[in-house]
Order: sequence, then structure tokens, then C-alpha cells
Amino acid sequence: MSSDSNEILESWERLKELVTSLELDVHKNAHGNKSAGVRARRGLRQLKNDASGLVKLTLEVEKNK
Repeated sequence: MSSDSNEILESWERLKELVTSLELDVHKNAHGNKSAGVRARRGLRQLKNDASGLVKLTLEVEKNK
């Protein structure tokens, strides 16, 4: 496996871990916990940025092949 493939897979694993870590705060927010909502929204913004980075990385790898 090339280093590009490893980097893509590591980025994907980080995204999955972030989603898992957000799950509890999303559930708490759904039941009225406002602080959990703040944490969930912050995490979702981070997830959006990280996912965008993964898209850019995969496009860069495909372009360089």
C-alpha cells in the first residue's frame, strides 16, 4: 500500500472516530441539553472541514496517478 493510500485511510478513520465521539452529544442535545448542542455543532463543523480535506486529498491522489 502506498503512503497516499495510508493517508486516505487514516483520514477516514479519524472521520469515523469523530462521528462516534459526537453521537453522545447529539443525543443529549436532542433531549434538551444546550451545552451538548454547542459541543455537537462545534464537532459537526470540524467533521465538515475534515471531510472536505479528505475529498481534496483523494482528488489530489487521483490527479497524480
